[in-house]
Parts: sequence; C-alpha cells; structure tokens
Amino acid sequence: MSEPWRGLPAILAEEVAAGWRESCPRGMPEWLAGAGVTPEDLARALASSQFLRQVLTRDSELLADALRSRPLTEPTTRASLEARWRDCVTAVDSEPALQGALRRFRKEMQFRIIWRDLLRWADLAETIAATSDLADIAIQGALDWLYADACEAFGTPYGADPVTGEETPQPMVVLGMGKLGGRELNVSSDIDLIFAFPSSGETRGGRRTLDNQQFFVRLGQRLIQALDQITADGFVHRVDMRLRPYGQSGALALSFAALESYYQDQGREWERYAMVKARVVAGDQRAGAVLMASLRPFVYRKYIDFSAFESLRNMKAMINREVRRKGLDNDIKLGSGGIREIEFVVQAFQLIRGGRDRELQQRELQAILTQLEALELLPSDVVAELRAAYVFLRNLEHALQGIADKQTQLLPDTGIDQARVALILGFDDWQACLDELNAHRERVARHFADIITLDEDAESTEALDEGWASLWLGELDEEAAAAWLSEHGYEAPEASLNVLEELRQGRPTQTMQTQGRQRLNQFMPVLLEAVTQVDNPSETLARVMQLVEAVLRRTAYLVLLLENPGARWQLVKLCSESPWIARLLAETPLLLDELLNAESLYHPPAKSELQDDLRQQMLRIPYEDLEEQMESLRHFKKAHVLRVAASELRGTLPLMKVSDYLTWIAEVVLDHVVDVAFANLVSRHGYPQRADGSACDTDFAVVGYGKLGGIELGYTSDLDLVFIHDADPQLATDGDRAIDNAVFYTRLGQRIVHILSTQTPSGQLYEVDMRLRPSGNSGLLVSTLSAFDRYQHQDAWTWEHQALARARGVAGCPRTLAAFEALRHGILCQPRDRAQLRREVVDMREKMRTNLGTRAVAGAPPAVFHIKHDWGGIVDIEFLVQYLVLAYSADHPELTQWSDNIRQLEELGRAGVLPVADTERLREAFINLRSTIHRRALQNLNSQVDGDAFPSERRYIQTLWRRIMLA
Repeated sequence: MSEPWRGLPAILAEEVAAGWRESCPRGMPEWLAGAGVTPEDLARALASSQFLRQVLTRDSELLADALRSRPLTEPTTRASLEARWRDCVTAVDSEPALQGALRRFRKEMQFRIIWRDLLRWADLAETIAATSDLADIAIQGALDWLYADACEAFGTPYGADPVTGEETPQPMVVLGMGKLGGRELNVSSDIDLIFAFPSSGETRGGRRTLDNQQFFVRLGQRLIQALDQITADGFVHRVDMRLRPYGQSGALALSFAALESYYQDQGREWERYAMVKARVVAGDQRAGAVLMASLRPFVYRKYIDFSAFESLRNMKAMINREVRRKGLDNDIKLGSGGIREIEFVVQAFQLIRGGRDRELQQRELQAILTQLEALELLPSDVVAELRAAYVFLRNLEHALQGIADKQTQLLPDTGIDQARVALILGFDDWQACLDELNAHRERVARHFADIITLDEDAESTEALDEGWASLWLGELDEEAAAAWLSEHGYEAPEASLNVLEELRQGRPTQTMQTQGRQRLNQFMPVLLEAVTQVDNPSETLARVMQLVEAVLRRTAYLVLLLENPGARWQLVKLCSESPWIARLLAETPLLLDELLNAESLYHPPAKSELQDDLRQQMLRIPYEDLEEQMESLRHFKKAHVLRVAASELRGTLPLMKVSDYLTWIAEVVLDHVVDVAFANLVSRHGYPQRADGSACDTDFAVVGYGKLGGIELGYTSDLDLVFIHDADPQLATDGDRAIDNAVFYTRLGQRIVHILSTQTPSGQLYEVDMRLRPSGNSGLLVSTLSAFDRYQHQDAWTWEHQALARARGVAGCPRTLAAFEALRHGILCQPRDRAQLRREVVDMREKMRTNLGTRAVAGAPPAVFHIKHDWGGIVDIEFLVQYLVLAYSADHPELTQWSDNIRQLEELGRAGVLPVADTERLREAFINLRSTIHRRALQNLNSQVDGDAFPSERRYIQTLWRRIMLA
C-alpha cells in the first residue's frame, strides 16, 4: 500500500505514519472505506486531530456500527442525530445506563462533526448547527428519562398551566444561553443553562410528596450530573449554571413568576446581554414560549435605548481589563479584534434598537448582521468584513478545539499544532495563516473602536511648559533645577531631584526599549506638573515613583495616565493623601483602571452590587481553575478596598459605612470561596449525603468572630473564622471516590483557608485566624453543629462566650447559618452569676493589658497611648459591652440580636441596662478612637499616638469601667 501521508507537511508526516500504524495496523478497515473515506482523507484526519486518532484507535467498534448506517460523507442533520439517539436510548433501564448511552452518543457524533469540520466537508453553518443540535438532543434525552424516573419516585408535579391556568402536570423548561442559545455552539464548549417550571404546587402519586421547586431542583441536579459528570466513558457537556438568577447562590430551578420578578426588579445590564441569546433547548416548548414572551420586555426596551451606551462603555473597559489581566493577546475570542468584539458590536445594536426594530430580535449573529445592513445601521462593507472575520475566526476556533476536543481559543505555541491548524484551514504554512488572521483582527478592532469607543476615551494630554521636560531629561543644572521645583511649590526640591535622578539613571530605565523610553519621557513632565496641584508635591512625587518604577516594563499603564487626565489627577490626589494607597497601586497597577471613573471610585457599591460584580468577573472562570479564581478574587478585593479608602479620604463614607463596606467585601469573597471549594470537592468525591439520601446543599457555615463578626473590619484586618457543618459525620459522599462526610468537610475547611491565605503573585486574600474554634489550635478545623453546641455549654471559657457575643454567620448554607444563630442566642441567654462573670472578665482584661498594652515607666507620664490596648482604649469598651451582654441577656434576650458594639450599646440603652447618656458617650468615644485607627492605617501608621491624646474619652471610659466592673 502506498503512503497516503506523503503529501503532508514534513512535521506532520511522521506523526501520521505512527498514527496509521496504531489506528490501522492491518490497513484501512472496510467499514471506514465504506463510509466514503479515502486513505488520503484518513491521513489528513490523523494529521489534523489527536482526538480523531484516539477515537479511531480506542472506539473502532462503536464507530464501525455508526458509520455503516450513515457514511461520513453525508451531512450531519438534526433528523440523523435524533434517529441515532433513539437507537442509543432503546436499552436504557437505569441512570448509569443513561449516562453510558449519552456519552457513547456524544463520542460518536462528536467524531462525525469534528471529522467533517476539520476536513472541510462541512461549512461553518453545518458545524455549529450540528453541535447545537447534539447538545439539544442530549439534554432533552436525559431530561425525558430522568423526569419519568423522578415522577415514579416522588409523584408528578402539579400546578397552574401557564396558558389556561388549569391544574395540570408541570413540565421543566431548560433555557440555553450564550452560543447554545444562539445555535452557534463550539465543537468543544460548555453549555450555559437555566432551569424553570411554570408554577408552584406539589407532587402527586409518588412515594413521597415534594413541593414543585424541590422536585425540579433535584431533577436539575440529576440532569447536570447526567451531562457533566466524568465517567469511564468521558462526559457529555460541561454544564455552567452561573447565569441563573443570583448566580451560584441562587436556587437551581425557579418558577416562571420568580424569574419574571427577578429580571423586572433586579436584572442587571449584563443579564440583558445574556438573555439576548436565550432559547428553550429542552423541556416543554409551549410553556417555554410563554416564559420567553414574559422576559422579552426586560431584554428589548420599547424605545431606542440610548441609555445602553453607558453600559457599552463599561463593558468595553471590562474587555480591556480582562485582556490585560490575563495576557490574552493570543486569544482569538477575547483578544483585540476577536470573536467577542464582533458579538459585542452586534448585541449592542440589538439592545439599543431591538425594541423598535423587531428584525433584530434574533439569536444568530450572521442573521443579525444581514439585518443591520438592511436597516442601514452598518455600511455594507463593514458588514462584509465583520462576517468574513467571524467565519474565519470561528473556523479557526474549531480547528484549535478539534485537535484534542478541548475548549480553547489560544493560538498554538508548538510547531506541530501550528502546522495542524494551517493544514485544517488550507494554508501552506503557519505564517500565511497568521497573516490572514491578523488582517481580520485588525479590521474587527477598527470597526469595534469606531462603533463602541466614545469621544471622551480619546482625550490627549494638555500642553506643558517646556521647563518640565528639561527638568526630567536632566538638561538643567542642579541649582537651576532645584530653583524651578521650589518656584512651583515643591517643599523638598533637593529630595525630589534625587528621586528623579535615581529613576533616570537606574538600570531598569537604562535598559528600556525605545518605545517604552519614549512613553516615560512623555509621562514624567506631565506627572511633575500634575503634583504641583497638591499641598505636598515632593512627598507625593516620591510615592508615585513607586508606581512608575513598578510599570517600567509595562508602560501601557503610563499611556493610560497620559491619555486620561482625570485618572492622572485621581492618582496624584490619592497618593498625596495616603501612602498606603500609593503602595497598593504600585503593587497592583491594574487598579489604575479604577481611577478612570471618578463617580464609581468615590461611591463603592452596596453588597448586592458587589455580589453582581464578583459574579460577572467570575462568570467564565471554571471552578476547577483554582489559580485563576484566586488571582481574580485578589484583584476584586483590592479594587473595592481601593474604592472604600478613596471614599473615606474624600469624606463620602463615614467610619461606620467604611467598616460596613470592608465587611461586605469579605462576606462576598467568603461566599464565593465556599462555593468554589465545595464545587471542587464535589467534582472529586460527590455530594455529602443526608440520612434521607438527599444531597447536602453545602450544609456548611462560616462564622465570623472579632472584627468580621462585629462588622468592624479595617484595611489590614485578618479574619477570625470558625467552620461548622450540619451533616451526619457517619455518612459518606455519593461519588465514585466516596469519602466520609467528616473528611469531606475537613478538606472543605482546609481548601477555604488555602484559597484565602495562600500568597500568590497578587498577594494574600486575607490572613485567617482559626484559633477561636472549639479547643483552639488543638481542636478540629470543622465542627459539627451539635459538637459546637456541646462545647459551648460544657467546656467553653468565659472569654469564649465573650467572643461569641461578637460572632455571626457570614457565609454558607442559610439553614446552617440560621441554626448557628439560634444556638448562639441560647448560649448568650444562659443565666450567669454576675459577680463571678465580672471577676473573670476583669482578670482577662488585666492579662491582655499587661501583655499587649504600653509598658509604663514609674513616675513618668506615658509617652504613647495605644488606642486599642491601653487603659481607657477600645478594648475596655469592648469588654464592658461583652460583660453587659452576657450578664443581662437572660433578662433581655433582644441584646443578642446584634454582634457589633454600636448596636449592642444601643440595645443596652433601650433595655435600661445602661443609661442612654452613657451608651451615647461610649458610642461617640468608640467611633472617635476607631476613626483615628482607620486614618492612621491609610498613612501606614500604627495604633500608637501621643501619650496625652484623647484625654476626655479615656477619663470617661476609665470612670465607667470602675463604676461597672470594679464596683
């Protein structure tokens, strides 16, 4: 037999020869030849795709059976896919059998789709339609079997019909989002789904009765497992449910009314973009049509929606940040001129004009491009170039993914994969392919900028006195340079000259590339002039220099500051006011993006908006990509802490709000970390099981103590945490690699601590202190709820009950959190011997003061006052409040409802435990002391002030302490 690989590039020929020997040791089999395949076709397939080679080698019997009934030369149609699925599902009599049938069906059809695409036997339209149909049929097939099985176990769910209102059996509706919704699915893509059902009600006729939501949540969990779980046969589709209302923390299935209410009242702009593509991919199509009609007003406004321009600007900034953060220049989806920019242009027109121009209310991108041309919203040449680029980029995307059946949009960096891609796309070599790609990307980027970029994005720097350039370039002698700086307000001109000289002569500057040096020479005169606008130019310049030195190898940040005078002014002002902020920006220059919008910089978002922001940032980062999750969480935290610090400096946030925001940031982060850690362990070991056989919905709580529990976090606070779970430790998880529930939750706690405290290139998320858990460092990392309760009643010290007064649930399962709050209330309300309690609290306070307070020198007034630990400081107020809460909660249970000092003081006043005049004076003193600590933190200063500071506050606190605690 001749060698059919002889015509292939040399780098591929040897690979194909080896593959041929492995896949066809006795020559090309008859069943493959009978499917319309020539030896040259087979050689080309082996050269193009490792996936095709693996399936040919390992699953030849499966393929032979499939290809005898339908040759590869025939198009892949929905009818042919449905017919094949009917054959596969015939013998399914159990859930494992269903999973096996789904995976064999997917492997067989995936082989056909990728073969036809990579050999160019199918065009883009056939490939994306077939891939989308494959997903639709797999979802529907799994749903049909699982719904019937669930009805047998729990009965059929009944509720109001969405059209007639009559009581009828309730179906599930599965919405496909993104490319699945648009029938444009990649050959190796995850699928974004939302589960819905028409109305509330209960099941009838089963062994147990469930309300409809419980029924559909369980059904949804099983459907995800049927598609997503990796078995010996592989998987069907990676399922992503994070586009549902409330994201990962939301219910897995919602009624139509709940969905409509959510999008009406809380739907965000990014969710409008997501819903543009939404489509009923499985379940009851009639009911689904009712749901889609109810959601249409949320997506498409009745008027031309020019308000969308603001969101376009924000999304453009988000795209640019993502590309910079991840270094995605070689990503054909997210990089400049990539697929996302084409999609974004099209969706922008849909959201702005779709309410009036119904022709734009479609899902397929190429169909909408046609309408944009017909409506004269885009010129014909622009539409032609965008369409050509889209087809090329999607074909390239499929080539990249078809090599190993792997979801990727990154250009290959190895010679053999570059040769494969060039072969698939019909180029003589990789460089020719790259040239064509770059030409398309350049055109897309130009059109994207023309359509999306707003005028204010193109600000240029103002003209400067030439003296600043001469100063930076060292063209003035030392005396003249010092005089120039002094004349322009520099308070320490000689020190500033030394700073400039060190930067100019330093090795990083001397070794810069030409373009980078030009940017630095443009930026420095502008900066030198800008810092004259603050009261401390020399000090500010020294602080900003930290940032300049940090970005000498990434001078795009200097361009950002050059082209955005507003951001430049925010940088100068913030660095003038806070060395802490200056260091934060130098450590993470990406935060400069936050300075572009002064309004958002000085108005940090509320907790619900923080949750939305984090959800949006994390939307496309797989949970299993722990490293990227950790980096993104660190950036999220730093960006929002910067906003809080900026707002505090400007005076737009009072102390109490500062602590609220810093605490909200931590809570939102913790919620996401719990989700990530839980999902990671579930993917390995399955779900922890309850006694009734149901899967635990985490059944895990993170309890915050100290400043987190008391809603008093500062900029550098660590997190005092305790972990609790409410699962049966004697049971085990339900996965293939099952482990005891107790081991599962211990690993969950370890994973959470790891994500929070590991030092990454972006630093540490939070320092974590677990010493307040039962038995301290010698105790279990995660306690059961019952063990925690038993410890608190039988073994806890008084100081541990003091700590409990400032504890509250901050993240995790709502049911477990509620159980903890009930437990805390019961412990705090126990009757106590007040005299004994007072002695124990005073003894503990004296030990702390001795160990942590300022050491006094006999006969001399104190040189410093430690605001927190010294006599008359914050800890005295905290201990006083904790004593009163423990002593009087038995008589006044309402004292336990809060965990923060301020509201506990207010409750003590309302209950008459402490005179209202005293609670108000203590509150005022507490706020004054804490405000000083916050302000000093932004100046990189500790909590020690002059020894004579706060005389009236200290005297009052000491007097009250003597009256109550030493009586």
